[in-house]
Formats: sequence, structure tokens, C-alpha cells
Amino acid sequence: MFSGTGITFSLILYVIIAIALWRVFTKAGHPGILAIIPIVNLIFLIKIAGMSGWLVLLYLIPLVNIIFAIVVAVKLGKNFGKGGVFSFFLLWLFSFIGYFIIGFGSAEYRRV
Repeated sequence: MFSGTGITFSLILYVIIAIALWRVFTKAGHPGILAIIPIVNLIFLIKIAGMSGWLVLLYLIPLVNIIFAIVVAVKLGKNFGKGGVFSFFLLWLFSFIGYFIIGFGSAEYRRV
């Protein structure tokens, strides 16, 4: 079973990422409320990265989902003027930090 501590930690992490994604979405011209809806937030994150929202189905395929998540992170970083190293480490590996940097920092969204 799940412990109370594990559930609490998961909820706190989810709220932190949702706050950061809210800012990323508003910078990209989408309603921030979409950041708190599971799966919908992935669809719009993929759209902000410049790809079709239907590609969210790739997250359902094992191993392909890892590669696709890296591609989305790199394209998302590029659209916010960040490089590949930033995108890989801070948008894919440590996304809760990277989304805050993009959302609350000086990065501007420009579709590439």
C-alpha cells in the first residue's frame, strides 16, 4: 500500500510542476488552467513544442516514450530560446526545475 508520506510528497511535486507549467502555458499563449489537467497538459506541452497533440499517444509505447519525451523537451527548450543541454537536463531530467526557469525567468516563447 501507499504511505501517507509518499502520497503527500507526490501531491506536493504535482502542485509544484503544475504551477511552473501554468506559467509556461501562459507565456506560450494557452490558458494556464490546462496545466492542472492530466494528459491535457501533455497534449498542450507537445503543441507548445511545435508538434501535433496526437503524438501524445507515443507516451503509451514503452521505450519510445522516453525518446519522445527527450525530443519534446529539446523542441520546447528551442522554442523558448534554450539550448540542447539545458533542455535535456532541466526540461527532461529535472523538469520541475526547468519549467520554473522557463516560466518565471526571462525566456520568451517564439515558435521555431
